Amino acid sequence: MITLSPLKRRLVYVTVFEIFAILFSTLILMGLSGSDAQDSLPVAIIVSVTAVIWNYVYNTLFESWERRHQIMDRTLRIRCFHAIGFEGGLLVFCLPIYMLWYGVGLWTAFVMEAALLLFFLVYTFVFTLIFDKIFTLHHQNPYADA
Repeated sequence: MITLSPLKRRLVYVTVFEIFAILFSTLILMGLSGSDAQDSLPVAIIVSVTAVIWNYVYNTLFESWERRHQIMDRTLRIRCFHAIGFEGGLLVFCLPIYMLWYGVGLWTAFVMEAALLLFFLVYTFVFTLIFDKIFTLHHQNPYADA
């Protein structure tokens, strides 16, 4: 197990996560669009960069909203609101990308985004589980049995 400072841990997480995300997204987009990697890789990169920027902006805004409303505990309801808001915003940004790049209609672009969303639900869970086993949190005892 490797222990990193919180900042380094976040940077390693987002970098490795997005590298694999781009690779897997390219494969998924190839299958959904019938295109080759040369056509789908740029879209995967554009969507990945969009997701990273949106994640930063959305979480900054969300945390500001939490402070203004003095929300101290992220209940299940708050977490659902957060997730739906994030994914809804990402949908708004990604649909035009697919429509313009692949020359598809709204429904096809929506199906592409829905397929990627389902993939990322599983991918994020598995990736985080593995990442947490390799890179412990700074406050955790790396010698404790887990």
